[in-house]
Amino acid sequence: MNTRLIRQTLAAATAATCLWAAGPAGAEPLKVGFVYVSPVGEAGWSWQQDLGRKYMEQQLGDKVKTQYVEDVPEGADAERVIRDLAQQGNKLIFTTSFGFMNPTLKVARQFPDVKFVHSTGYKTAPNVATTNARFYQARYVAGILAGHKTQTNVLGYVGAYPIPEVLQGINAFTRGARSVNPKVTVRVIMANSWFDPGKERDAALALLDQGADVITHHTDSTAVVQAAEERGKWAIAYHSDMLKFAPHAQLGAVTHHWGPYFTKEAQAVLGGTWKPDQVWGGFKEKMVDVEGFGPAVDDALKAELKAKEDAIADGSLNVFAAPIKTNDGKVVLAEGALDDKGLNAMNYYVEGVVGTLAKQ
Repeated sequence: MNTRLIRQTLAAATAATCLWAAGPAGAEPLKVGFVYVSPVGEAGWSWQQDLGRKYMEQQLGDKVKTQYVEDVPEGADAERVIRDLAQQGNKLIFTTSFGFMNPTLKVARQFPDVKFVHSTGYKTAPNVATTNARFYQARYVAGILAGHKTQTNVLGYVGAYPIPEVLQGINAFTRGARSVNPKVTVRVIMANSWFDPGKERDAALALLDQGADVITHHTDSTAVVQAAEERGKWAIAYHSDMLKFAPHAQLGAVTHHWGPYFTKEAQAVLGGTWKPDQVWGGFKEKMVDVEGFGPAVDDALKAELKAKEDAIADGSLNVFAAPIKTNDGKVVLAEGALDDKGLNAMNYYVEGVVGTLAKQ
């Protein structure tokens, strides 16, 4: 057994000892399992997912008992872990990374009485729902923040993979920044990993060396904000508030919030009303936020950002309203606004992003 599998086995065993006690006599709690792609740690994607799990426990008490397995690679290991959770009697399983999509669907066919919710994917089945947050909405607002604070007019962005979810964030961030500062350009380096602190740090340092004075990331660790802290530059955190890791560098954080959604899904299973829906929520649904402002962000700028959030929430501001052009001059949309189909097919950089997109 390799080191990663040993960690996973220990994590599963540890989680099993932390399960909620059963409810009142005669009432069987709903067993709920979670699969995390990275360590829970103290910040990041899996940390934020785990906050959602804990929120659900707080809301539902002895109606549920939960367990999780962390640091699960996308691929064969994911399928094994998901199947094991189903075999242990979990009747609702959240699989929380894009690359868990096909393993989730495969295991779901083998356990038709188990409900599955896959995060960030797009494929459903009779017992598989999907959920995602409109991260790009908060990215646009964060771009406005970066556009106001940059002095070099060069922003840096550490991405994970060139897939639509990541590209939406890069492009929205760029459009937000250029809405207040048309001189801004955004440089991107893909880490080709969701969680690899070493690669994330190297990418962040490379962007800072290229003149970026505000950097952000779509990766899981705190490495990017910490690199900015070391270099005396600005950073905008992602997934969760990372201010304690970069108390001087962090301007703010783009965060997502899963607790109410997880709770609603568990209640639906308990009540027999669960459906394989596709939920994609943003500011309006309070699934995303811009928070964790550092001392460099004054009240006037906070008020401007809040006004943009409210406009996006009520529909008066669309992040991807026309005109939309690629960074090589191709017109993507001449009028109207990009719909969800267009968002989920995004495979380009918009004006203002420097470089060529390497296709998957």
